[in-house]
Amino acid sequence: MEFRTVVKIDPSPAKISYKSRVMFIGSCFASSIGMKLEAGRIPVLINPAGTVYNPVSVSNTLDIILNKRIFSIDNLYNYEGTYLSFLHYTDFSSADPEKVIEKINCSSEKAHGFLKSADFLFITLGTARIYTFRETGEVVSNCHKLPASRFERSMLKVAEVVDVLRKKLDLLHAGFPDLKVVFTVSPVRHWKDGAHENQISKAVLHLATEELLSHPAVLGYFPAYEMLMDDLRDYRFYETDMLHPSSEAIDYIWESFANCYFDNNTFELWKEVERITRACSHVIKDPSAKGTGIFARKMIDLIEIAEAKEPMLDLSAEKDYFCKLLNGLSEKQTD
Repeated sequence: MEFRTVVKIDPSPAKISYKSRVMFIGSCFASSIGMKLEAGRIPVLINPAGTVYNPVSVSNTLDIILNKRIFSIDNLYNYEGTYLSFLHYTDFSSADPEKVIEKINCSSEKAHGFLKSADFLFITLGTARIYTFRETGEVVSNCHKLPASRFERSMLKVAEVVDVLRKKLDLLHAGFPDLKVVFTVSPVRHWKDGAHENQISKAVLHLATEELLSHPAVLGYFPAYEMLMDDLRDYRFYETDMLHPSSEAIDYIWESFANCYFDNNTFELWKEVERITRACSHVIKDPSAKGTGIFARKMIDLIEIAEAKEPMLDLSAEKDYFCKLLNGLSEKQTD
């Protein structure tokens, strides 16, 4: 007898490999899955404008990338000595406007170049709720902790979401016909909107993405939301805020993601590479210990085995790290 509702996911007809380039745009859940690919050193670019939650902000981010938009200081807003962009996350903000502009434009240029040869674009929608800055009428990606009175809150309708994203899908398909777009709805609940409004918001996103699945640029939909809401229906799969998925939940959803979009060889190699990159963050208590040298040598061997399996795999940074551990140990032994 099965005591849980398992979400069944059909394997994707298009597969991610180490030759693929994958872009993620959307909520913090997009970052969580994107970072998993990054840990396995699959070429990936995550949220080039920072985390964005609503469909209009996703559209604005794609506009910036597609048009390689150049920002100037005139595009920034100075709030209590901090320069910020309402189209970017707080990571881009600074007291120095030149630094903000440089960071924004460098990120935009990098994303434009990446998208031109990208194979997959995953779009994760978090909320249909938008905030419009009253002074300019601009829908913002982030309120940057300005007073709530400076913004007008509203809920997008299904038709509005479909319209704004379909226009971008048309542009993407015309410019990059081989790009495959996948939609997801973030399982993270926007509880500040209230329980009922959060449900309405998620329903709008689900109905809109369902309509967009027929677009020729769209490969499909990945049910991350359904997995957390139905398959992992227990608070032990949430962080202490009871809203964000726990690391165990993300790992579970990631495994389903990998089984859907990877072939067996890619997933097995990803596991090997992730073990190597995780080892780089291992705290070395005693660099001069004999065990450190054994550990470093073993990791170098694993790197060489992994790179021999996949010519596109670049683990030079990881190899340099472990070689330095070995060299440091050798120098201490000769002192």
